[in-house]
This record gives sequence, structure tokens and C-alpha cells, in this order.
Amino acid sequence: MLIIGHRGARALAPENTLPALLKGMACADLVEIDVRLTGDEIPVAIHDATVDRTTDGTGPVKGYTIEELKRLDAGEGEAIPTLREVLDLVHGQMGLIVEIKEPGTEAIVVSVLMDRMPQRLILISFNPESVAMVKRLLPGVRAGLISTAEVDDPVGLARRVQADLILPRWDRLSREVVERAHGAGLSVIPGTLNREDDLDEAVRLGVDGFATDDPCAARRYLEERRG
Repeated sequence: MLIIGHRGARALAPENTLPALLKGMACADLVEIDVRLTGDEIPVAIHDATVDRTTDGTGPVKGYTIEELKRLDAGEGEAIPTLREVLDLVHGQMGLIVEIKEPGTEAIVVSVLMDRMPQRLILISFNPESVAMVKRLLPGVRAGLISTAEVDDPVGLARRVQADLILPRWDRLSREVVERAHGAGLSVIPGTLNREDDLDEAVRLGVDGFATDDPCAARRYLEERRG
């Protein structure tokens, strides 16, 4: 199973920062970030639509220019990284999963990715139209649809938008969903798994990977379990 560092490794360092990514890269197969645009349309790694929770600032991400955003403390003195800085960090070393948070920003995000393509790239979104768009913009890229409690048929919806994988919420996953996805040629990567019992269940269900806040702890446990 692939181990994905969720927001880098958010249990080990401030989420979506370069130190979190570095810690995730030490143990994960891929690291994941969330991407939004600043007011001057620079893609940056941040989860929320506002900076309130993860920085010492307030207000929407779109209310800041990149220069203004860089002055904020994203935790432990770290700045919010740009997508380009993330690509420079992982280039040639690590696969990257990019979650596109805002529909309509796909072309800008893809244009930055094309300038410095990581060795392994997966683009994901909650929004089916975003998944369909990135498949049109980058036909060879793997793309995934994140499914929520409201999605009754994540496999059917993923196939309609030409996704390659589904990323279901862990508490919505069942063996039936895994088998249906695999039968449709889709990989299954749930999130977010942080408990040993959940890792055991993921192995039993036969998922293809999982997102975790502490990829190093997950890898240690799985290696001990196998040994």
C-alpha cells in the first residue's frame, strides 16, 4: 500500500509547510498538499479558504497578495509555501499529490506544474468538474475524486469524469466499494488513517494506499506487522 503524507506530515510539523513536507518525504511514498490562489493568482499550499486557523493572520487567502501572505507565520516561524517552492523541494525525490481546492483554478495550477513536473503526480479534488478539467489539460496525469458522505456512487461518478482513483472518507469505505472500484480499474486511497486499528482494516480491505498525518509512524507499524 502507498503511504501518503497528508498535508506533508501534519502531525509532525505545521501542515502544508516545507518542514511538514520534508518530514513526510522521509517516510511516505508521496506527499500531499492543498492548493489555493492568492489575490494575485499565485498557487500556494494552504487548506482553508481563510488564513485564520493555520497562521497568525485573518481573512481570506484571496485577500492577500503573495508578498503579504509570505509575511504571515504558518506555524513555528514558517511561511506558507508557493506551489513552485513545493515543486522545487520534491523535484526528483518524491511523488506529489495536489488537491485543487477551488474550481476554476485548474489551468493556473497546471501551468505551474508543467514548468517543474514532479516524478510522480496525482491531481485530486472534491469537485468532479475539476477532475474532468485536469484530465483535459494534462491527459496523461493520474487524477482522483475525493468522495464525501453525500456521494452515493463514488465509483460511477469517478468513471464519468475519467478519474483514475477514488479517495473516499475512511468511515464511508467498505469492501464492496473497494471491489467495485477495482473492478472498474480505479485505485482506492482513503483518508485519513492515523490509528493502528484503521491500518489493520485497510490491509484487510485491500486498499491501494492511504493518507495519514504521520507517515513515519504508519510505516513503522506496517513494517512491524509484516515482520
